[in-house]
Amino acid sequence: MNKRTSIVRETLERIWSNPGSRVGIVIFAFIVIVCLAAPLIAPYGVNDMDLANMYKGPSLAHPFGTDGMGRDQFTRILYGGRYSLALGLCAAILGSGVGAVIGSIAGYFGGKTETMIMRIMDIWSSLPSMLLCILISATLGAGFVNTVIALSIGNVPTGVRLIRGQILSERNKEYLEAAESINCSTPSIMFRHLLPNVVSPVIVDATMGIGMNITMAAALSYIGLGVQPPTPEWGALLADARTHILNYPYLIMFPGIVIALTVLAINLIGDGLRDAMDPKLRK
Repeated sequence: MNKRTSIVRETLERIWSNPGSRVGIVIFAFIVIVCLAAPLIAPYGVNDMDLANMYKGPSLAHPFGTDGMGRDQFTRILYGGRYSLALGLCAAILGSGVGAVIGSIAGYFGGKTETMIMRIMDIWSSLPSMLLCILISATLGAGFVNTVIALSIGNVPTGVRLIRGQILSERNKEYLEAAESINCSTPSIMFRHLLPNVVSPVIVDATMGIGMNITMAAALSYIGLGVQPPTPEWGALLADARTHILNYPYLIMFPGIVIALTVLAINLIGDGLRDAMDPKLRK
């Protein structure tokens, strides 16, 4: 077993040994599995309408009730999880990836390049993330891809600052001097030697960001700027039910509970991942 495999295995063991992250992993794995297996589990088609059973409360036939078109809410929540989870994951990976590249350039080259990049990040960060997402979504329009772009842009400054700070502490280490002495190219030094040694905080931040992205995607859909009906994304289900919250509270209660459980599970996993990957927090 090589050193890298051993480190990965040790990290996974540390995550699993954390009671909170273990609970989060179980909850999140269950949600992911049932959403992926929606065609096998769901009792109805995602857009199957039964006009004779509109606004029916929870029952054996419809565990989460039906909406204004007689569509089964349980089925739509299962299929909607695919969109919400994909939104959170794609936005976290894209935003953190772009942030890591920009932060690596700022931290490695320093000087005027670093100053210019960090001043841009200061301006970027001055806008609240939710407001920035709303502005971008309103400009690009609603839809899955546009929502991912809007959420990703809001994640970039954090990744830039994390990577830049880590690289500043690593920039004068001996292994980088050795790489330079054998004429390694600048991209090779930055992304093959330096970045793997400083990427841990970004991985933790991206993991925690998945839950935040799911919440923000739901908020965008709720105000009509995210994924739009009839796509059964969790936020879109909330938006569709908002006018019936007093008469049919189950329409908004069940999607809200699923979103809350998913975000809680991801945050628990993120806490365990932080403890496992940060030497200062290891017991």
